[in-house]
Amino acid sequence: MAARVPGSAWLVVAAGVTVNLCLGVLYAWSVWKATLVATADHPAGTPMSGLNAGWTYLSQGEATWAYAVCGFTFALTMIPGGRLQDRYGPRAGAAVAAVALALGCLVAGFAQSFAGLVVGFGLLGGVGMGFGYAAATPAAVKWFGRERRGLIVGLVVAGYGAAAVYIAPLASTLIAGYGLTVSFVALGVAFGVVILTASLFLKTPPPGYAAPSVTPLTPTTAGRDFTTREMLGTWQYYALVLLFIGSAQSGLLVIADATPILKSAAKDVPFLVENAWLLACFGGFVNASGRVGTGGYSDRLGRVNAYTVNGLLAVVCLLATPAVIEARNVPLLFLVVGVAFWQYGGGLSLLPALTADFFGAKNLGTNYGFVFLGWGLAFFGPQLAAELRTVTGRADLPFYLSAAVLAAAVTVSRFVRRPPTR
Repeated sequence: MAARVPGSAWLVVAAGVTVNLCLGVLYAWSVWKATLVATADHPAGTPMSGLNAGWTYLSQGEATWAYAVCGFTFALTMIPGGRLQDRYGPRAGAAVAAVALALGCLVAGFAQSFAGLVVGFGLLGGVGMGFGYAAATPAAVKWFGRERRGLIVGLVVAGYGAAAVYIAPLASTLIAGYGLTVSFVALGVAFGVVILTASLFLKTPPPGYAAPSVTPLTPTTAGRDFTTREMLGTWQYYALVLLFIGSAQSGLLVIADATPILKSAAKDVPFLVENAWLLACFGGFVNASGRVGTGGYSDRLGRVNAYTVNGLLAVVCLLATPAVIEARNVPLLFLVVGVAFWQYGGGLSLLPALTADFFGAKNLGTNYGFVFLGWGLAFFGPQLAAELRTVTGRADLPFYLSAAVLAAAVTVSRFVRRPPTR
């Protein structure tokens, strides 16, 4: 019979999922990008009209900067966010997240400019995501034993991935009915209120709490709790960062352009062109499912084996994506993009679980913040892809480059092992 945890532990998991359902607005960025990007009829720099009067059209590179800055800022602030969580508990970090994310959306909406998007959505939004994400996941993990660690991490971070399922159509509806400014402002206020409410239910276990475990831990299997300084002195830390870069950059490439990709592939299907947000919505569902599914089977197969399986399948699909888009095969597009989303979501459940497995749960907030830098660095992948498309005019090169990086990360994963117990 499986060991039991207190009912309050599951309430913490639910609160963490709720927080991440708001923070995951980042994954719906392609919906805003599709409206912001210049077209042949509306070159970059020309003013918009109607509901979006006051805004100007942006180039591909400009429209990706807020997304890239948000992701990198998110990763950087995971470190102070993790320290705050480890020292004072998760509620403080969640409160910072609520204020920063709400304020960032207000700035992005009212500024109506490229700079406003970078400062508001990029910097302030990234701060909110970093502090909130660092509060939710470690708080939940500390209540559960190692056998459930992958599943619990998968459940909590699934909220972040699933956010696009509802935010993509909601943002699209708000943009169409009320304009860009209202879409940012309305969502920002709503996110702030929901995160503050959910934060009331986030808490870490009381002193002396021992997570129930199906298999009793021995000195050989338990490992030990590494301080951040000790972790940074191991080669395994740098290997995990590389694994994060490989896994994340491939998914982020697709996420950044999900809506434009479907518009390109479905030119002969007016309904899909008009509702191109459907690919982002679908991606959010698969992203979330990949976190829970991968987290679950990694508890049985092993984290590294799960990373390898997901990665190899995604490499094949990334290589095939340009041809699928060119052939305008929409069903196959959903399949290959779905695999990329699943792999990406799976990485976001595997890496925190690997961090806890390798370096212990005690300092997980701070330690995972440093490992999470790999995710932030991966955000330069989509930015590089946007610039590459602008310079070469080719949309296929970014997919081939991304597949090569992921293949290299899979190779590295086969040599990663937990640091020895001393």
